Amino acid sequence: FMLYNWLSYRVFTSYDTIVDLCCYAWNKLVDQPWTIMSIGLRQWAHG
Repeated sequence: FMLYNWLSYRVFTSYDTIVDLCCYAWNKLVDQPWTIMSIGLRQWAHG
């Protein structure tokens, strides 16, 4: 989810850039608790 929404089509110029963008994507996801719940309620998430 994070890859396709906030990390795709990027050119990573350094390790620090990767870490910064991953932190940004994580924080965007955490700000959307209903999205997290929606992903967790899917059938494939329960094995």
